[in-house]
Amino acid sequence: MIHLSFSKTDLEELRDQRFHHPHPHVQRKMEALLLKSCDLPHHQIARIVGSCPNTLRSYFREYQQAGVSRLKEIHFHSPTSALASVRATLESSFRQNPPATIKEAAMRIEQRTGIKRGLTQVRRFLKSLGMKRRKTGSLPAKADAQKQNDFKQHQLEPRLQEARAGKRVVYFVDVRAAA
Repeated sequence: MIHLSFSKTDLEELRDQRFHHPHPHVQRKMEALLLKSCDLPHHQIARIVGSCPNTLRSYFREYQQAGVSRLKEIHFHSPTSALASVRATLESSFRQNPPATIKEAAMRIEQRTGIKRGLTQVRRFLKSLGMKRRKTGSLPAKADAQKQNDFKQHQLEPRLQEARAGKRVVYFVDVRAAA
């Protein structure tokens, strides 16, 4: 069992910071130490605070080492990508010549940087650059160019002329939105 002694100023700061510190993780630490100052058993403090006993002991050791100021420190691990250092050059390359597929993007990244990444990681990286996947449409194999031209000249253009003259209303529907 870890034995701690609390000064009056430490207790006041613990009481204040358990509600007024901006980060909830620090508030939990302060609450745990305040309960420890009341001589509650560790298992009960852990249950009240919602931490495991090992985490609770690490809070107590932090306080033992440097006091309340150490409890206010937040040390979360945030990994950074190896692609972060070459992000600007890759972004400009992809903006000038967008890749057609994720596989192509992964290959280009590996060629330029020597860093090999999986398709999911490359997809996330491209998304972080603000790039989106675009779906492509296909033309029907049996499209008749002559029929389309006749439709345009004899049906569509006359109706558009009437619409410009105010004699007709023409609506255009986006097929993707309607489907």
